[in-house]
Amino acid sequence: MATCPYRTLMRYKRWATNDLNAVIAANVDRLGESDRLLIRRLLDHIQTVDEIFSHVLEGREPVHAAPRSAELPEFETLARNARTTAAWYADYADALTPERRDEAIDFRFSSGAPGRMTRGEMLLHVAMHGTYHRGNVGVLLHKNGVEPPQDRITDFLESAHAGAVAPVSKPPRPCTHGIAPAR
Repeated sequence: MATCPYRTLMRYKRWATNDLNAVIAANVDRLGESDRLLIRRLLDHIQTVDEIFSHVLEGREPVHAAPRSAELPEFETLARNARTTAAWYADYADALTPERRDEAIDFRFSSGAPGRMTRGEMLLHVAMHGTYHRGNVGVLLHKNGVEPPQDRITDFLESAHAGAVAPVSKPPRPCTHGIAPAR
């Protein structure tokens, strides 16, 4: 896979994450207590896995012993951290060269099992993982009469082509492979 689709996926992840958190924040009082707790647990799991892989990508020591926090953060903290992490991933993908994208990294999963993935595979994993669990949250929103945001990648691409998606925080490297980056 060329570098630019990874850039698009990370921008899509940022867009979908931020939109979902905005809908939750605007409707938190409409959610039942048990569903609010489950949504926080799902968002925490997404965030923790994102942080685990960002540490691997940066060559830093892991800060999480499990794919969830030891103590469940409040929604506002989760949303703030998710915005920061999503922006980091978008910037990371923008700066990633094809050579580094295909570089394999040995690491340990939080379970202790050995892992080996390329940087590109890690980006693909966090994108797909977040999509899966945002869908879980969307079901809980629906259950409580809250319409989740449109978060299909086609919605993102349509918004990006219309200029409705926020620009990246740093100018991206020129895209020489694959599709043009979404802005």
